[in-house]
Amino acid sequence: MPLTPAPVTGLLHPFSLPTSAHFPPSALMSIEIKIRKNEPVDRALRRMKKKLDRENIIKGTRAKRYNEKPCERRRRKEKVMAFTAMLRRRHAE
Repeated sequence: MPLTPAPVTGLLHPFSLPTSAHFPPSALMSIEIKIRKNEPVDRALRRMKKKLDRENIIKGTRAKRYNEKPCERRRRKEKVMAFTAMLRRRHAE
């Protein structure tokens, strides 16, 4: 599926995905970063990466690369919960 160029009007969003039944609505939500006046592109890219990280878009996309069985998903979530509980116990003291 080819990416089509989107009109760029002061936004750092040069490509948009075509609307299709293959993509869930959450995957079609785009991130927009407005480039400020006299702002370097690398700084705008850094802001975009931080925004992607905060909204867990990259993490979610990587998780959907392959199918995960329900038992694997449960084990992974239990492991995260155990780690979080360990950190809370450690920092509660």
